[in-house]
Amino acid sequence: MIRLILFVFLVLSSGSFAQDLGTHPISNAYQKPTDPQVLQKLDRWQDQKFGIIIHWGLYAVPGMIESWSICSEDWITRDTNSSYDDYKKWYFGLKDSLNPTKFNPEKWAEISRKAGMKYLVFTTKHHDGFCMFDTKQTDFGIAHGPFATNPKSDVLKHVFSAYRNQGFMIGAYFSKPDWHNENYWWPLYATPDRNNNYDTRKHPWRWQQFQDYTFKQIQEIVTGYGGVDILWLDGGWVRPKNTIDEEVLMWGAPIPQWDQELDIAKIAKMVRSNQPGMIVVDRTVQGPFENYQTPEHTIPEKRIDNPWETCMPLGNDWGYVPNNNLKSADRIIRTLVEVVAKGGNLLLGVGPKPDGTFPVDVEARLLEIGKWLDVNGEAIYNTRSMPHYNDSYFFFTQSKDEKTAYILVPNDMALTRVEWIVNLPKKGSKLIFVPTGEKVSYRIVDGVVQLDLSRKLIMKQKDNPVWVFKMELATE
Repeated sequence: MIRLILFVFLVLSSGSFAQDLGTHPISNAYQKPTDPQVLQKLDRWQDQKFGIIIHWGLYAVPGMIESWSICSEDWITRDTNSSYDDYKKWYFGLKDSLNPTKFNPEKWAEISRKAGMKYLVFTTKHHDGFCMFDTKQTDFGIAHGPFATNPKSDVLKHVFSAYRNQGFMIGAYFSKPDWHNENYWWPLYATPDRNNNYDTRKHPWRWQQFQDYTFKQIQEIVTGYGGVDILWLDGGWVRPKNTIDEEVLMWGAPIPQWDQELDIAKIAKMVRSNQPGMIVVDRTVQGPFENYQTPEHTIPEKRIDNPWETCMPLGNDWGYVPNNNLKSADRIIRTLVEVVAKGGNLLLGVGPKPDGTFPVDVEARLLEIGKWLDVNGEAIYNTRSMPHYNDSYFFFTQSKDEKTAYILVPNDMALTRVEWIVNLPKKGSKLIFVPTGEKVSYRIVDGVVQLDLSRKLIMKQKDNPVWVFKMELATE
């Protein structure tokens, strides 16, 4: 078994599972909510721009990809000398090893705030079914293992409270599939893939039991943990078979043989009766309960008017993996700029260690991002996209009253020549370099705005990944 664990750790920590997880495409189909309270909360959410999604669970113990190692699909590599059943027993047995005695959610929230993040999405339960809250529906969770006697054993309660105290909007990630639940993966049959492994038409009672279990767990989250703004439902393959479309097929995921319908309308009604205006994000299931769209690991090619959010991990993996290859702060800042200019939010993923702390390099990277936002955040927060959102490698955002435009210029362009032909300044408008507040001279020649940057400014800002200017907009 030691050989198996080491082999799986090496394979799963290498990021080789990306071929399956890939990207979740964004559909052209979007159904705008009609509930005024939901619309109001969506507008507030769009003001936030930058959030954190935290994946934490059993998978942190060996430091490998979240949940997917127990899914028996042919893209998953495991030691061929060990049986799949033995591997699942080992994996589920990690419940006796997760004991995060250094868990300090207040420190998480402080780091996240300093990183410039404004909203949280936390994994209450991933596909493996292990619960990070004190559910009454199962003992397969953090509150029933070695951490049970700790005052912070109800992890979700303390995470939500810590982030709420820092002014964050609060989101609950919840996996619709549950690979530990006997009414999703019935032990009577093998588990060939991520889908449920029995015919729901022949066993409607069993599937109803799973629906009731799911409903009750979500009900616990929205009634027992204070204000929650977002219900972020993952596992888009759990859906009626007749809703499988081209976007879903693009994942390369196995198509279910039978309907896997959950009554999301019933769930949405329940959560909003307890949390009025709650945003429901039934990911990739187009319709009235995908209140915003969630392209994964990717940025849409063009500006999109619908509410949307790019979600991507800081490293190669969503959860904690030792020596994870983190993206640079410059890359995240440039990604954030492009996402916001195109009308979206960025949800950045990190994973705490099994002891309950953020890895040191993750903390340092987040704080580095925050330093840029400290001085340039006005071009990001509370802004909206513009019809002409870019010009070559430049990006533009605007204030919600559409009076002020921000020009965001990658430093490799700023160090050469800065000029653009769209979004002209109002006649007589000053053009301000946001980080220092100093006025920058410019001229308009044949409809081209040309900036005159001093050598002193260029030398002082050469390490700034994205330069930000602002001006009053000319009216059309």
